[in-house]
Amino acid sequence: MESDKEKMIVEYLPLVKYVVDRLPFASLPQVSREDLISSGIIGLLKAVESFDPSRGIKFKTYAIPRIRGAIIDELRRLDWIPRSLRKKASHLEEAYFSLERKLGRAPTEGELSKELNICEEELFKLIAHVNCFSPVSLENEVTGEGKSLLEKIASSEAENPIEVLEKKEIKERIREVLEKLSFREKMVIILYYYEELTFKEIGRVLGVSESRVSQIHGRVMLKLRSTLSKLKKSLF
Repeated sequence: MESDKEKMIVEYLPLVKYVVDRLPFASLPQVSREDLISSGIIGLLKAVESFDPSRGIKFKTYAIPRIRGAIIDELRRLDWIPRSLRKKASHLEEAYFSLERKLGRAPTEGELSKELNICEEELFKLIAHVNCFSPVSLENEVTGEGKSLLEKIASSEAENPIEVLEKKEIKERIREVLEKLSFREKMVIILYYYEELTFKEIGRVLGVSESRVSQIHGRVMLKLRSTLSKLKKSLF
């Protein structure tokens, strides 16, 4: 058994580098790549120890949120995000959620910039900056059971009727959000989460800068975060 686990660790070590390379903040000067990889390896070890193949989840699907989570936990422990940026991120989300409740739909960039009393160019920079520093993504949204939403959706283990309804509701809400995205927003999500390209690679495909891709991704994450936040309150 130990031999099998050791083989899994060796086989999936490249997965740690893969996760690190896809983190928006991995190239920032405040972050040590070696530290990110070390934390990711700890997450991989924990994933190997707790993985249960009988649950019907591929190990890669199971391990990625845990590798990423271990990295984020270490960054939070180090408290590396500037307090001023954390405040801006909170202000941005509050403004977005407030407008969404008031308008009954996702606010436009113009409406959001007006709410924040900044020009649209400053808003784009803020979203890109917050997205770069923020570790939250679709992979990392966690349910009340400690599972990521993607893991919960991917799981094919025996479920009771309530769990079946919860999974269906999660998929439906995410589908509704994705259907309302613009063509470019959809392309960023497809290329990042399904084709597994980096922001830089997506920029080459779409003919835009890496920072513009970060802005688009950040805007979509605001929409998803709002939807998933409300969903978690009702389901978990």
